[in-house]
Amino acid sequence: MTKALLLGTTGVAVALAMMAFGFVAGSPEIAKAGTAQPVQAATADTKIDRAEVEGIIRDYLLKNPEVLLEVQDALEAKQKEEQRIAHLGVIQNAKDQIFNSSFDGVVGNPNGKVTIVEFYDYNCGFCKRAIDDMQALTKSDPDLRFVLKEFPILGPDSQKASVVSMAFHLMMPEKYGEFHNALLGGQGRATEATAIKTAISLGADEATLRQKMKDPSIPEAFAKTYDLANKLAITGTPSYVVGNEVVFGALGQEVLAEKIQEAKAAL
Repeated sequence: MTKALLLGTTGVAVALAMMAFGFVAGSPEIAKAGTAQPVQAATADTKIDRAEVEGIIRDYLLKNPEVLLEVQDALEAKQKEEQRIAHLGVIQNAKDQIFNSSFDGVVGNPNGKVTIVEFYDYNCGFCKRAIDDMQALTKSDPDLRFVLKEFPILGPDSQKASVVSMAFHLMMPEKYGEFHNALLGGQGRATEATAIKTAISLGADEATLRQKMKDPSIPEAFAKTYDLANKLAITGTPSYVVGNEVVFGALGQEVLAEKIQEAKAAL
């Protein structure tokens, strides 16, 4: 990624430099671009050929490589701001789906002032390690509402385990937090079988659970979550929505706590 960005910024620097030297004066491409100031055509005395221009640019960039880093930093900052604005629009337009979906489990304070939403997969190693962060944050902050959004992206086992999970939530929402911690925190790979075993251990009737797993609203909920994740540019787990910000990756308890405080300050 860094190499690609550097190549891109190099191209930008070269293009700007060539324009500055008047090498592209009068070209149709520049005319189409609608430049504010017309470029003077080079005279016979000042005309420089392409090889000379490229040589000058190369020498300049070799002597001043920090220019490329400055351009790269500016490009990254611009892209980050554009993404932030795009995320803000999605969050504002899909607040209920993100923060108040009836299919999502809730731990912590159901009426908390600040909500953090986690997109997770039961077979995500980073999600497994992030359980401690969730438990510590909800324990230390009585105003925190933590929403668990099923986002199975790591194969059929994950998808089947999440079907069981959502069926269990429909049956016994008051015990969903226990189910979530037991399955995500368990050893080995989460599957339909291990999820059913976990549900039964918490008091679910297997026959009723299997029937609930056929509820057509479950795949509909998954489809909505996948669509939402796509709009938020979420491609991995865990990912979080805190206030009006999307946070990617298992960044740790301290970073999430900072984001939560920022969201509180914005209320």
